[in-house]
Amino acid sequence: MSQATREPLLLEKSKPGCKGYLLPKLDVPEKPLEQLVPKEYLRSDPPELPELPENEVVRHFTRISTKNYHIDKNMYPLGSCTMKYNPKINEKAAAMHGNHDVHPLAPEFASQGALQIQYELKSMLAEICGLDDVCLQPAAGSQGELTGIMLIRKYHEDKGNSHKKYIMVPDSAHGTNPASVKISGYQVINIPTDENGLTDMKEFREKLSDEVAGIMLTNPSTVGLFESNIEEIRDLLHGVDALMYMDGANLNALLGIARPGDMGFDVVHFNLHKTFSTPHGGGGPGSGPIGISERLRKYQPGPVVEYDEKNDRYYWDHDRPESVGKVHGFYGSFGMMVRAWVYIRMHGAEGLREISENAILNANYLMHRLKDYYELPYEGPVMHEVVFSGNRQKKENGVKTLDIAKRILDYGYHAPTVYFPLIVPECMMIEPTESESKENIDGFCDAMISIAREASENPEIVKTAPHNTETRRLDDAYAAKNINIRWERDTSEPKEAKEATVA
Repeated sequence: MSQATREPLLLEKSKPGCKGYLLPKLDVPEKPLEQLVPKEYLRSDPPELPELPENEVVRHFTRISTKNYHIDKNMYPLGSCTMKYNPKINEKAAAMHGNHDVHPLAPEFASQGALQIQYELKSMLAEICGLDDVCLQPAAGSQGELTGIMLIRKYHEDKGNSHKKYIMVPDSAHGTNPASVKISGYQVINIPTDENGLTDMKEFREKLSDEVAGIMLTNPSTVGLFESNIEEIRDLLHGVDALMYMDGANLNALLGIARPGDMGFDVVHFNLHKTFSTPHGGGGPGSGPIGISERLRKYQPGPVVEYDEKNDRYYWDHDRPESVGKVHGFYGSFGMMVRAWVYIRMHGAEGLREISENAILNANYLMHRLKDYYELPYEGPVMHEVVFSGNRQKKENGVKTLDIAKRILDYGYHAPTVYFPLIVPECMMIEPTESESKENIDGFCDAMISIAREASENPEIVKTAPHNTETRRLDDAYAAKNINIRWERDTSEPKEAKEATVA
């Protein structure tokens, strides 16, 4: 960052003697510090902390917060990530007494409300996905994937299927799919995508054998298309006693319309932060419950929340002798469960279906507005997202997809997902979600159309973008590999501070 645009750090704004707090008078007997902390652990010098009045601290954090891009600020068109609006009622419910301060080790009689929320959530999710049970424990979609494959492995071990050593994974899969396969001890069989963007059935049949334990399939796929061959895939896999896992990353397109269980899947993971509006990003907390079929039910991580109808109480069932074991320190990310429970209850069955219908409508509208300006590798109709290619701009004017992504920042929008999936050259994956109005989508499309024209008429302005953001173009690869966010004061000039390196 340049010195001209960087927000000064609090220590750089500090002035000796400024105070922004009032502490209450000590209400316990005062003791020398040496009696409280062993002498060898005491500092020889006081810590270097900023000294500022309260209003300056508030203004500092308010200023830097407005420089960040977030879903409350504008559209977040990241394909496959489903960055939808997070209703504030979710936050209010999660912050209620009994929700935000419930202790995981509290006895069951004192946690009936929390247990009820979890039981009702898993029951609603089971109905949504058409499977027999739901395990709420996984703390992320990636962990839900891993847990699902662990259940499949346990199923085959119990049946004596020691010859099963492969999981089929389409080449359009999320990167975590093959990772989950490898960590679970299986080997990956890669299945290519055909010219229509669907699973190549010829390759699928050729590579299918009795050694296949299952498949990890995303439906709708990462290119935004519904897998129309899903019934044939199911029948062929079940014919060799292989199980089906569905990556539920794109479930936002299916709510109330189609259910994974009805398609023949044995496991599906939910991303509560994608489909059910809990916060997304920032490293967590996440939540990735899994829906499971009856034949995998007994293997799920325990304990499992259940309801005793006779005594009208909710309880933890710890008697799970065939469980694969815990995948979380406790029972899952409870705050995320509360948010998802509110979202589902607030919308109801009809509202959930309307969410998916609007998401599909928005994606198809966006596709039709932009298909004359960017290459469309696979014909629609699409589901919840659409994949374009910047190949035309690159070939004709040397403008890469990365340049387009940088330029859209100048128009006040976050960039879409770029260079994923890898099967589409110069890929741009765009998902408007159901949250965005026609006016918002039109604004984004207008910006993308303007960039397409710039790429043709004035390519340099795109190649050197962004131009009006807080910082100009960074070396992304260097920043990722050599990140340095530590601030240090220049000891040679105590009153001056080194500029922080921010990547």
